[in-house]
Amino acid sequence: MASEQFEYNLTGKEILEKEFKTGLRGYNPEDVDEFLDKVINDYSTFSQEIEALQQENLRLRSELEDAPKAVVAPSFQQTTQPAGTTNFDILKRLSNLEKHVFGNKLDDNQ
Repeated sequence: MASEQFEYNLTGKEILEKEFKTGLRGYNPEDVDEFLDKVINDYSTFSQEIEALQQENLRLRSELEDAPKAVVAPSFQQTTQPAGTTNFDILKRLSNLEKHVFGNKLDDNQ
């Protein structure tokens, strides 16, 4: 969405329910002018927001077109064992690591 913040003076309900005070010659022109000024300001704000959103839409579409056409999902990687590794290989490697870390202490305890 656009980074600008837009403020609106009127809602559709407010416009629909607006009642002007009547004077000797009909509606009070000042009330009508004040209300119409708010409507005009809101239309200007709506137009600005629409323009900003259209520009953002064009920018995003351009970025999408420039992006690689086919995004390949990362392949599922096995977390258990690499290909060609058996449980025996893992146990052998673990045994070698234990010997390296603990040295002959393991042989002494047996």
